Amino acid sequence: MTNKLKYIIQTVVFALFILLLSLFCVFGKTSDFSDSERRALDKMPKITLESVKNTKFMSDFEEYTLDQFPVRDGFRSVKAFTSKYIFNLSENNSLYEKDSYIAKKEYPMNSQSYSYASKKFNFIYEKYFKENGGNAYIAVIPDKNEFLGELKIDKNEVQAHFERESSYAELIDIYPCLSKDCYYYTDTHWKQEEIIPAASLIAESMGTSIPKEYEKELAKESFEGVYYGQYALPNKKDEIYFLTNDIIDSFKVYEHLDTENKREMNLYVKEKLDGKDPYESYLGGSLSLITIENPKAGNDKELVIFRDSFGSSIAPLIAQGYSKVTLVDIRYISSAVLDKFIDTENADVLFLYSNLVLNNSNTLK
Repeated sequence: MTNKLKYIIQTVVFALFILLLSLFCVFGKTSDFSDSERRALDKMPKITLESVKNTKFMSDFEEYTLDQFPVRDGFRSVKAFTSKYIFNLSENNSLYEKDSYIAKKEYPMNSQSYSYASKKFNFIYEKYFKENGGNAYIAVIPDKNEFLGELKIDKNEVQAHFERESSYAELIDIYPCLSKDCYYYTDTHWKQEEIIPAASLIAESMGTSIPKEYEKELAKESFEGVYYGQYALPNKKDEIYFLTNDIIDSFKVYEHLDTENKREMNLYVKEKLDGKDPYESYLGGSLSLITIENPKAGNDKELVIFRDSFGSSIAPLIAQGYSKVTLVDIRYISSAVLDKFIDTENADVLFLYSNLVLNNSNTLK
């Protein structure tokens, strides 16, 4: 076989490969969602005269082909391996790994975002709680960066901010109760079985107490958190545990669907363990309004917690110290209409938010 014929065959094979790959990208089966990246994938853009003229179609089409590229997850893993082990880059797909903990840097502190969050808290306190006879508290949940030795939001700056802009509330410092061991290897969140000291400190700071002994139920043996697929390299997997005792088992839990209707639900929603985000098994995930009633409470105290997803796993522990706890997620319900849904008379209020939300607080309504 002559060299000329070899070159012709190589060129034809390569051209056919590119052609088939292009046809697959355009006409092959597409996916709406990436389970590994936990995000929606771009769809084929519509062709219009206007979108072609202003080049929007081509830019959208490029994003579409990148999202729907054949064997995309495999190529993502190759890119991640090359970045980490060949080019020795510290970050991979905007994530980094240290001691098997995968995290995303949340730095620097966005002062405007914290101010926006404070204004929301202040509005809620002034409108619903100031005249009701209850007390106000703020507890900030650090993200994993705090304990991994990387760039992190300064705890002292955060505390100084709330002392200055939300002086009506008592600050509860839970940082000393936490370490990197309190967080999942592959997820943003903390482990319920590791945050008993933090829950106890919060309860005691608010004038109540909770048990320190629990039964630990293994709910999921192999938990791949939100960062596992995004990181695109093998890593330690996690386990999910549920904490129970006689008090927790007696809880009555309700999701409020509107001003008049509610449905009883499980504290731990085991069906979620096989879903896209198993962490949502704690209180069903991102629900806007939930109440936990505790028939074994030794008092008539009530508490309203404004929270993000971190609150889902710690709320069952704190709720042991109250007759009723209401959980509100103002990412999904407007703070301006809360009087239609909750009773704040004589209730204490706790603003319990992670740095991840406070530093990106435009999601708060």
